[in-house]
Amino acid sequence: MKAPALIQDDIVVLGLIAATLGLVFYGASRPSGPWRKFFAFVPPLLLCYFIPGIYNSIGLIDGAQSHLYNPVASRVLLPAALVLLTMTVDLRAIAKLGPKLLVIYVATSASVMLGGVLAFLLMRVLAPETMAGDTWAGMAALAGSWIGGGANMLAMKEVFHVDATTFGQFAVVDAGVAYVWMALLLLWAQRAAVMDQKRGADTSALDSLRERVSAYKATHERIPALSDWMILIGIAFGAVGLAHALAKVVAAFLAAHTTWAAPMGLHQAFPWMIAICTLIGLGLSLTRARTLEGAGASTLGTVLLYFLIASIGMQMEIAALLDKPMLFLLGALWLAIHAALLWVVARMLRVPFFYFAVGSQSHIGGPASAPVVAAAFHPALAPVGALLGTLGYATGTVLAYVMGLILRALAG
Repeated sequence: MKAPALIQDDIVVLGLIAATLGLVFYGASRPSGPWRKFFAFVPPLLLCYFIPGIYNSIGLIDGAQSHLYNPVASRVLLPAALVLLTMTVDLRAIAKLGPKLLVIYVATSASVMLGGVLAFLLMRVLAPETMAGDTWAGMAALAGSWIGGGANMLAMKEVFHVDATTFGQFAVVDAGVAYVWMALLLLWAQRAAVMDQKRGADTSALDSLRERVSAYKATHERIPALSDWMILIGIAFGAVGLAHALAKVVAAFLAAHTTWAAPMGLHQAFPWMIAICTLIGLGLSLTRARTLEGAGASTLGTVLLYFLIASIGMQMEIAALLDKPMLFLLGALWLAIHAALLWVVARMLRVPFFYFAVGSQSHIGGPASAPVVAAAFHPALAPVGALLGTLGYATGTVLAYVMGLILRALAG
């Protein structure tokens, strides 16, 4: 049994996380000295993710028991950030990203499924004792998470009657592998321009989107007044409250009157809350509310995202992965095959690294973290991650179920 964390008061944990974020950005803002050289190689975003993970792993805090991620960060700060980031978005510019982004999304789903099957076959040769029993069912549950999200993973647990111990082991693998993958994507995002140039990727649509957002912000930029900040906070959290209220009604209605919603994970309020907040933000982007970008709407949204990043990092438990190293190898092999297959498709289409990163994270991480990875490229791109991440809820259960049937047949 894990020993109690040294800090158990969530208010103290929040203070620790806030102080950590402040120190990271203080060091990154120094114009000279050793910190300047350090942050030239290690982006602040990565530290904001990893340092809370270290706190959790050494027992300083307990991310699993803390309420900072759920409900505070994932249910309040994330949707508020999405409203602030999407209300300043240029919809026409996003539409110009083109159909290749959708092709990458489909290729991501296919690569996750194929990667799981190939990893199962390889590990059955390398470590047959690890793949015995209901490991195949645990993989089906993990596929639900890696194509959709937590609701889809739980759906697969019920569909394939996954043993509680097996499910817990794969939940650890999910957390460990997915968080490491997210950290790598955040690190590579800082070098995306160089990578795209070497590969000859067509970045014109992304460059145009970033330029239009920057030009719009420069045109309307002003020193924000108290009224600006209060309006932004009112819009963001007012939208979150409305989205929660509506999402509960929609989810309850679908749970009571449909049979298709539960298998797809759409009887839960969370995906609807994310979708509603995104729609509210997009609707506001068509009004004069978009001019609030000049008062720092996307900046405030990014601040909220950094707290979300830190709260996600708090969930990392490095030591737990050592209990089942071969299952961790299975997850790593599965993810490596997915990444390799998706990379081949991305190279064939000559798309920017952003497409690869957000396509992969929209599956492996889901709607809670896909906007974070997208925003690492530019705040204007966060809505793209949110939209793709939410789409996974609708497809995750069906595709994971198909994969579960395949794995069960292979397992004999």
